[in-house]
Amino acid sequence: MKRQLQGTVISDKMNKTRVVAVNRLKKHSRYKKYYKSTVKFKAHDEKNEYKTGDKIIIEETRPMSKEKRWKIVGKL
Repeated sequence: MKRQLQGTVISDKMNKTRVVAVNRLKKHSRYKKYYKSTVKFKAHDEKNEYKTGDKIIIEETRPMSKEKRWKIVGKL
């Protein structure tokens, strides 16, 4: 089973690649308070069909380039 994450496309300027922001709530170890954390991933989009603002699901895959290790599975 491969990891899947939900995120939002924040850039579609590259060919066959989308930058996806994944937001998470993390809990502080000492203060027990939740805070937002955002991580950006580069994801493969073969047909260039997803645009900025789309909510999508990405899945872990083999390395496709220096920084690209995710592919887009579908839209939410």
